[in-house]
Amino acid sequence: MPNEPIALAQALASFTDHWSPRIVTTVNDYDVRVAKVEGEHVWHVHDHTDEFFLVLDGELHIALREADGERTVVLPKGSVFTVPRGTEHRPHAPVPAQILLLEPTGTLTVGDRHDQVPEHVDATTGHALA
Repeated sequence: MPNEPIALAQALASFTDHWSPRIVTTVNDYDVRVAKVEGEHVWHVHDHTDEFFLVLDGELHIALREADGERTVVLPKGSVFTVPRGTEHRPHAPVPAQILLLEPTGTLTVGDRHDQVPEHVDATTGHALA
């Protein structure tokens, strides 16, 4: 990673794919990723790590399957939310949005267990910025 400031707006402008995060930097053993999102992701679970979301633009909904049942959290621009490890969840963006994620390096975007991955979702551990 370069030891220079990274403008998130420029990082986000460098790609067009939805649900295909780019790694902007690393912090210890964690990737800081940005992604453009729209529509539904896939139901999935990260067995060994929490998943941190920050909404940079737009709005993100995260459906959660918890012991008490299913619920959806709504994150407007500027909001953060952490999905606890082991919680089945499915992000959804009703309109185009931009998010920042913090996850351990090598974490797959579709988790350790997931439903069938639709074509519009990139099952990746993140892509380097161009």
